[in-house]
Amino acid sequence: MLALIVLLALVGLIILGVPIAIALGVTAVGTYLALGEPAILTMLPQRMYSATTSFTLLAIPFFILAGNLMNTGGVTERIFRFAAALVGHIRGGLGQVNVLASLIFSGMSGAAVADAAGLGQVEFKAMKDRGYDERFAAAITAASSTIGPVFPPSIPFVIFASLTGVSVVKLFLAGVVPGLLMAAALMVAVYVVAVIRKFPREMRASYREVWDSFKGALLPLGTPFIIIAGILSGVFTPTEAGVTASFYAAFLGLVVYREIDLKALPAILWDTLLHTIRVLFVIAAAGFFGWLLIHQRVPNSVINALLSISENPIVIMSLIVTILLVLGMFLEGIAVIVITVPIFMPIMSTLGVDPIQFGVIMIMCSMIGLLTPPVGMVLFAISSVTKVPVAALVRELWPYLLGIIAVLLLVIFIPQISTWLPELVMGGSR
Repeated sequence: MLALIVLLALVGLIILGVPIAIALGVTAVGTYLALGEPAILTMLPQRMYSATTSFTLLAIPFFILAGNLMNTGGVTERIFRFAAALVGHIRGGLGQVNVLASLIFSGMSGAAVADAAGLGQVEFKAMKDRGYDERFAAAITAASSTIGPVFPPSIPFVIFASLTGVSVVKLFLAGVVPGLLMAAALMVAVYVVAVIRKFPREMRASYREVWDSFKGALLPLGTPFIIIAGILSGVFTPTEAGVTASFYAAFLGLVVYREIDLKALPAILWDTLLHTIRVLFVIAAAGFFGWLLIHQRVPNSVINALLSISENPIVIMSLIVTILLVLGMFLEGIAVIVITVPIFMPIMSTLGVDPIQFGVIMIMCSMIGLLTPPVGMVLFAISSVTKVPVAALVRELWPYLLGIIAVLLLVIFIPQISTWLPELVMGGSR
């Protein structure tokens, strides 16, 4: 009963427009006051501080900075041109290009909103200029941006790892196959929509055009290789990989392409700082909120309640995924992760579910939440960039949401989709 009351209070505050970090803190403090345990509030500063001091979390500002630098430094346009040369001739044309470009950009930034706000503008403008329906262009731009946090590197995976102690490297590897499957599912959905609506085909690029676009995008395409190869070879940690990606993006923008003005750097750094503070403030508040849940034995209550319904892991997983999807409709993705991990991870351990697999499932659920009203952040980011109303965007999104959900179901029922690569490369998924 306490778990339900706490969750309802939290969701209620967020629906009323209270910022997520404040809602988390107020709910935790209010619960302890209602329980007559105000002395425990002396733990608030310690828990908030300890929640944000993980070395792994240092990767977050650097991956955010790398995405901002790439969006400003001419990288996104070169990626888009290369993707257009490769798949622009497939039915759906620039819709297919949109998906492939987002997949490539995913290997550099790890953030859905960075993809939507940066590369998304390039993708939408190109589709609009070619006469594509604005709603179609905006919808596939929104859907494709969710590949970013699943395909490595990934900011949500960094947060999940900091909360659970699971290896960030293994989580990055676990996201490769699901990320590729998401891209494939979205491309199939684009193809089907294009056939139904009789969208024209783009002309096939010549080998010369493919080669020229590849040369133009060669240095940005090296970013995922540098990040993943550097981590796997032990040259640097995932946190240091974020630093490396930032320096590499700055080098491309300032020295190679010279599309970043030194005067623009303060604005880029300031935007990175604001985004980082928002994320870490949520994590800090969630640190105390999570301690409340554990202190009041809420996870144990939830485990007993779920196991009283069924002991079948698939049934329990289905219930948990349903809860995650519903929460995603009202909470921002990072908030869902930091709130539910302390509750659901013990359940996964009880059921023998691989934490790597569950990490991928949780991140995919949070990505679906980014595309569902009333709180979907990507919906509002794309709507603000494209001027397409959110309601129209939601109606247009269904084919792509179904594709992402199909991949989520595959990850749930076939664990090897997420665990195979970590086992192959690192000799074990745990």
